[in-house]
Amino acid sequence: MRSLNLHLKVLIAVLVTLGILITAYQIFIVGIPVTEDETDDLWNIDAKVEFQANPKSPVKLQMFVPPLSQDYVSLNESFVSKNYGVSINRVDGNRKVTWSARRASGNQVLYYRLVLTKRYSGEQPKPKGPIFRDTIPVEGPEKIAAEALLAPIRQHSADVETFISETIKRVNNLGDDNVKLLLAGDASTVNKAKTIELLLSIAHVPMERVHSLRLIADQPQNPELWLRSFDGENWLYFNPETGEQGLPSDRLVWWIGDQPLVSVDGGKKAQVSFNLNNSEINAIHLAKLTDESTDADFLEYSLYGLPLQTQQTFQIMIMIPIGVLVILILRNLIGLQTLGTFTPVLIALAFRETGLQWGIILFTVITALGLSLRSYLEHLKLQMLPRLSVVLTFVVVAIAAISLLSHKLGFESGLSIALFPMVILTMSIERLSITWEERGAAHAMKAAIGTLFAASLAHLLMKVPELVYFIFTFPAVLMVLVGFMLAMGRYRGYRLTELFRFKAFLKD
Repeated sequence: MRSLNLHLKVLIAVLVTLGILITAYQIFIVGIPVTEDETDDLWNIDAKVEFQANPKSPVKLQMFVPPLSQDYVSLNESFVSKNYGVSINRVDGNRKVTWSARRASGNQVLYYRLVLTKRYSGEQPKPKGPIFRDTIPVEGPEKIAAEALLAPIRQHSADVETFISETIKRVNNLGDDNVKLLLAGDASTVNKAKTIELLLSIAHVPMERVHSLRLIADQPQNPELWLRSFDGENWLYFNPETGEQGLPSDRLVWWIGDQPLVSVDGGKKAQVSFNLNNSEINAIHLAKLTDESTDADFLEYSLYGLPLQTQQTFQIMIMIPIGVLVILILRNLIGLQTLGTFTPVLIALAFRETGLQWGIILFTVITALGLSLRSYLEHLKLQMLPRLSVVLTFVVVAIAAISLLSHKLGFESGLSIALFPMVILTMSIERLSITWEERGAAHAMKAAIGTLFAASLAHLLMKVPELVYFIFTFPAVLMVLVGFMLAMGRYRGYRLTELFRFKAFLKD
């Protein structure tokens, strides 16, 4: 007996632990939203490219577009142009679109549109990057100035991260004579980045220029220059003006390197303007879109991977254990009397179509009529099978009559009575009649009222949209429910109603 108890406890612990761990993995690792009302941002980025085409000459315009291999995923990407061919190539870790035309003249306008969102799932590939670089050749006064700046930088740094931060801090000290010499009167961000790269190269620290776009709606945006370096495990990002470390979450990396955003052959005065706006989309719908747009398949093996019609069926089926749990608590802990164990759950399912008020009325009317017929048949001394057949036929006729009458009176809800489980109604009438005969009318009425109460409570709980979404999205929660049901199977204590019945014994 002791080993059996231990076995049961281990089984319950395993089920509850698995259910909690799987659900926690879906929420915290995969990132599936906990509520259906949760929304995420959807960004629409329009890049407008304008240039003057040289008359009677081929035109070839190239522009970098986001690699989308980090924190964002593309849901839609389109290229709008007239009489231009479009191709995309990968160059040194970047993506570059090429528009080409045999002939063009005058002002030309091309559009690039991108719809993206935060990457929803899928493990990110392990970052790779150089950890060593050759020194940029420098001679004369520039070399002396660079070495003079590097001496205190080495002294005040402990690793790659602090070395780069200290270098940026020194280069932005425009009052330093060595800095003035290296900048040569040009204090632009691009020239500062060039000077920072020179100093880092002397220390053999690799550095790349990163051009990012800030995701902020309805404001003109231009690519922002950042610097990054690989420390052997991760990319470290730095603002060349402030030394701020870490790329903000609202930045989208557009391209990497020294080359300009756009270049044109057969034209001139190429310029790009950006327009951004965002909207909100249902989080689980967005997760499904993301799943279709990437290699991640975290929803493919969930219930969302089923056909839509099948999903609707499973949304009803998967809530049945919740109704069963309600009946279990009402019967085993509270002591409520019902007609059978799972009859209230099936009646609760029928209430989904009729509505709670109409369902109670129709159930009461049909059961009362059926009970009267069952009492009459008892006087005829029929066997059980013929008697049940007559009652079932009567239930069908009663359902048809009530449906027709409600339609004539304009109560369309009455038509849903046809979805009531006829066999369940028949067996309920039979069991209620037997209970009446064996234990009296009061006990039978108590069981009937208890059945309706349990069915109503189960129906209300099984219909809560937030609960339906949570159980359907995280079905592993049912393992926790099974663990609770197993624990309830060993409960031998008093029910709540029995505490009131035997209250007199406590006086002694």
